[in-house]
Amino acid sequence: MLLFILSQAELKSAEPARPNIVFLFADDQSTYSVGCYGNKDVKTPNMDQLGRDGVIFDKHYNTTAICMASRASVFTGMYEYKTGCNFSHGDMHEDVWAKSYPVLLREAGYLTAFAGKFGIVVKGKGLCAEDFDFWGGGPSQTNYQTSKNKSMQKYAAQYPHSTLSYAAFAQDVIRESVERKKPFCLSISFKAPHKPATPDPQFDDVYAGKTFTKPANFGREFGEHLSFQSKSGRQYPRFTEWNYDTDYDGEMAKYHQQVYGIDVALGMILDELKAQDIADNTVVIYTSDNGYICGSHGYGSKVLPMEESSRVPLMIYDPRSPLNGKQMRCDRLTGNIDFAPTILELAGVPVPANMDGKSLLPLLQNPRVGGHEQMAFINVFGPLPTHSLSCLTARFKYTYWWYADDKMKPVEELFDTKNDPLELTNLAISTASQEVLQEMRKRYDQELSKWNRQAVDYNDYQRYGNLFRRK
Repeated sequence: MLLFILSQAELKSAEPARPNIVFLFADDQSTYSVGCYGNKDVKTPNMDQLGRDGVIFDKHYNTTAICMASRASVFTGMYEYKTGCNFSHGDMHEDVWAKSYPVLLREAGYLTAFAGKFGIVVKGKGLCAEDFDFWGGGPSQTNYQTSKNKSMQKYAAQYPHSTLSYAAFAQDVIRESVERKKPFCLSISFKAPHKPATPDPQFDDVYAGKTFTKPANFGREFGEHLSFQSKSGRQYPRFTEWNYDTDYDGEMAKYHQQVYGIDVALGMILDELKAQDIADNTVVIYTSDNGYICGSHGYGSKVLPMEESSRVPLMIYDPRSPLNGKQMRCDRLTGNIDFAPTILELAGVPVPANMDGKSLLPLLQNPRVGGHEQMAFINVFGPLPTHSLSCLTARFKYTYWWYADDKMKPVEELFDTKNDPLELTNLAISTASQEVLQEMRKRYDQELSKWNRQAVDYNDYQRYGNLFRRK
């Protein structure tokens, strides 16, 4: 009996501990703000190292490019029409939140922590602070001034700018979780680099006097082929309103300085994992809620389906992956709906059938097999003409601009994002691309059919099943 008990104890001790999970989320960070995505003008040493140590994802999209809807999709693993949550539409319902990854992980015994911009409101619950063991979150956009974020005020003296305060919060969560000997899921939602641009002044020298290389599709002349519908929102005038046309270097210096602050915060968090001797059992995920258009095609901001706003950086380091240190990149199609199932699988928690995403963990074993064959990209925010549905594959992006009035008619856009990543040639009007166009139309119709079958019956999501029809 004694030998049996000892053998069982030995087997139990040999079982791998459930990994800790660190999910880091920037706000409005584009791929061209990160060195490992090809920009030689920027300094992001910790992000670049995270990419070298783990896997860099080159075809990662947000299924919406506006913060509230994107965050709802991240929490729940579902498309926006199933979360029922976005500005001007309405709040998330409690039954949807009940199947979010923070709730499910806490029920499974994880310590859960959140700091930063929560981004959503749950009907009847508000910010859901009571659903976390550690809370540093805030409502709406939060504030760059740490002292004005109620749940973060204790960090204000040492870290007056909020970006590094979130790293300090993370360090405290890591230490206390180690002391309690429990696995944790730490979610940090940075305010940076969201406008109004407010860089941490201690980093003013990083890009002082810097001249930045403009993207090859910069300027209004490279947007003439884009739909009139996309020009009817605030993204088009912000090219001039935000001075991209007249002070590109000044605007980008502030933008990249804010990202540099996040990079420093990332370094602080990684250092604490090493100091607590848990880096070998902690998965780190870094991404953004949407990208950002800083003058490409003569637009600014986000929301629209163009690459600069819909595609975002994603780097994942899992210490158990055989790919670590091999500087691997993944070109399979992935999206923000994939984070919830990924985090749940990491924790050994069953993935609810309602989730639309797929776990990214298989891609950390083989980055060439897996991901999505197609995904939807959604915008139902802002002026009605800009509302649209797109269908993405690993190579093509098809958008149907349905809105019509006396100034514009419905149009199609089809881009080969593999061979034309700057989206300079609309293949929808090319006679040589009609076969591809027909295939993408079918895929688009499939995504719209899912919308019709699965959209919530509240917050004004049902009508788009009719508006977005191609016929």
